[in-house]
Amino acid sequence: MTRVTVWAPHAAHVTLECAGERFPMARREGGWWAVDAPALTHGVDYAFRVDDRGPFPDPRSPWQPQGVHGPSRWLEHSRFHWNDAGWRAPPLASAVIMEIHVGTFTPAGTFDAVIDRLDHLARLGITHIELMPVAEFPGDRGWGYDGTSLFAPHHALGGPDGLKRLVDACHRRGLAVLLDVVYNHLGPDGNYLGQFGPYFTDTYSTPWGDAVNLDDPDSDEVRRFFLDNARMWLRDYHFDGLRLDAVHAIVDTSAIHLLEALADEVRRLETQTGRPLALIAESDANDPRLIRPVEVGGYGLDAQWNEDFHHALHALLTGESQGYFADFGRLEEFARVLSRGFALDGRYSRYRRRAHGRPASDVPGRRFVGCLQNHDQIGNQATGERSSHLLSPGLLKVGAALVLTSPFIPLLFQGEEWAASTPFLYFTDHRDAELAAAVRDGRREEFAGFGHDPARIPDPQAAETFERSRLDWDEPLQAPHADLLEWHRALIRLRHSRAALAEDRLDRLRVEFDESHRWLLLLRPDLVVACNLAAWPQTLTLPPEASHLSLHLRSEPDIRLDHTGLRLPAEAVAVLAGPDTPQD
Repeated sequence: MTRVTVWAPHAAHVTLECAGERFPMARREGGWWAVDAPALTHGVDYAFRVDDRGPFPDPRSPWQPQGVHGPSRWLEHSRFHWNDAGWRAPPLASAVIMEIHVGTFTPAGTFDAVIDRLDHLARLGITHIELMPVAEFPGDRGWGYDGTSLFAPHHALGGPDGLKRLVDACHRRGLAVLLDVVYNHLGPDGNYLGQFGPYFTDTYSTPWGDAVNLDDPDSDEVRRFFLDNARMWLRDYHFDGLRLDAVHAIVDTSAIHLLEALADEVRRLETQTGRPLALIAESDANDPRLIRPVEVGGYGLDAQWNEDFHHALHALLTGESQGYFADFGRLEEFARVLSRGFALDGRYSRYRRRAHGRPASDVPGRRFVGCLQNHDQIGNQATGERSSHLLSPGLLKVGAALVLTSPFIPLLFQGEEWAASTPFLYFTDHRDAELAAAVRDGRREEFAGFGHDPARIPDPQAAETFERSRLDWDEPLQAPHADLLEWHRALIRLRHSRAALAEDRLDRLRVEFDESHRWLLLLRPDLVVACNLAAWPQTLTLPPEASHLSLHLRSEPDIRLDHTGLRLPAEAVAVLAGPDTPQD
């Protein structure tokens, strides 16, 4: 006997439809409705009618094989056989993360197809993979940030069992798996939550319309919806952590913010399962309260993406100064991020025309994720340009070295390790013609405002836009890609083996630089990273404490270290280190 429940607090009557029958549901406490349905077993489709409207898929549908507008399908998680008993994820402090979009990572674009490439990631030295959102979204292709059935793995990617096979395979290879989840909004196409109850409120407005109702009347069950969603991914799909999209857009004035409640929920699940679980926030607010312990007024999350690190490094290497890059571009800002956590830590932001952020210099580096590329920053380019399209091979190596030797958790985006030539474009597959046109026109108008020819902006709805974004797995074997791949491997080996790179107290990292000559030194006990970002060769004088160090890694063969100093060609980087002292 299957007990079916659904929350619809203001409905007069609710009916379950399955196996060609209709089952009137009984009202229960708290706005919930319930019915026993013998016909509803694993693999059987079902839907709800609310006050004679519908049928609608289950707000907590675990499986949408016909997409966001189709019926739900009942799923029994216990039927899947896991092979990861005893698995424990490595700590975030020692992580090297690879962000992956399942649909473009392989030619097949499925969960099962990703499994075939896991050995590449393991050989590279990746410890965690981070999947972009996989909850059911409209159509067959998309980034996943417009999901509407948040409990259902996308049908075109392989559905529930395909996702479980991928996570299971990752754990067998020693790879932890993180999932990107979106709790700040839902997509407009296929969003039926409002048919059931007050999941949204017009008290606040967001870029996506009405805000999620987290603090207005009837919000307790809405909050529970998201907390249960997080528990499901971690418990039933064995994910090792969640990346929380754009938490600065989550509006919640409750005494206990949703993020704090989520951290508490995950800590309790961690105790129940005996597995370490991580929560990583994306935020552009530069507010370290996200990652401070609850005991000192924080939300208790484990880490956050460091937007300042990306912006400072990108602007420094590319010279880009539009939009939020207006606050960056000098070595001074990048050095400030390395030594203080944020560049904008209460300082004036030219882009915002006001002070931004608050100090975070006491926060350890393990609480921040740093990158040169991610899906947003590539997709935000007009034609999906990666760093490999914007930078010379020399500066790509400099950028990789600064990401992988920083005091922060390094993150790479799929294909970055070999300087993939394929773009990562913004693509959608909306079946609603009006919405598809609005997305297409909006994208072109946005970039026309930055001086781009609208006719040259790829159509997000075109299948070709999606196909162009697929990785080319022949490239890693070819020049110049193979050289960049080996450089990343060497840097990741260095990060895993050197105790100096495990030190994440920002006050123990010293940064020296020369703005006019464009060189920078990262100094730690027993290790120095020396970067020449200039278009001309330079000889750098090393500080006395580096006199016993020798060349350990060099981006170019003609880098030399002698009594006169360190000779670096243009756009080159070298790592100097003492004798091998592996981490404990």
